[in-house]
Amino acid sequence: MKLNASIIDHLQFRPEDIISIEPYTMIPILGQGIRINHRVESYKANVIFWSFKNPAFIINEIQQTGFLDNTKSRLSFADSQILQRQAQGGFPIKTSAAIIIVVSWNLLFLWDVLPFFLSDNHEGSPVGNGIKLGLLLAMAASVLTLYSDGFRNLILKEGREINDIRKFLYLLIFICGCMLVSLTFLFNAGN
Repeated sequence: MKLNASIIDHLQFRPEDIISIEPYTMIPILGQGIRINHRVESYKANVIFWSFKNPAFIINEIQQTGFLDNTKSRLSFADSQILQRQAQGGFPIKTSAAIIIVVSWNLLFLWDVLPFFLSDNHEGSPVGNGIKLGLLLAMAASVLTLYSDGFRNLILKEGREINDIRKFLYLLIFICGCMLVSLTFLFNAGN
């Protein structure tokens, strides 16, 4: 069973890993899904798959596949690959790469924001080159991850694939592009 929450988690389970699957409802219709109780130590203990569908329907669909009944004792090649991915945890990006990107992003934003708020003159906008460079950094890192094998190897954990985060990267490029265009028009309109 695969659960892909893009950048946040990409979880894979073997039937033996599942203790139980139960309905989970926080807010009827809007906040419902299934809770997966499992034995994988490297995953978060509380795994919830959110859905607009009725949790009983989802559990029934899983049972219909026979997935939960397939608890064989022999380890297949596919099982060993799943175990290897489980050992890495659900987050597909290397921790060091994530830290470098987040710290760089924040430093570029602070380059504009701190002087604005620390000065006595609060006229104008705190948006400047630092914020624009931060957005360009996120877009460039996303594009390089999508299209450069060498850069992708720096970002993704061993054994992870671009498909684990492809949708997230396209969304990030779109959002940063929209923000950059908006800030450029707003910044130029104010001058």
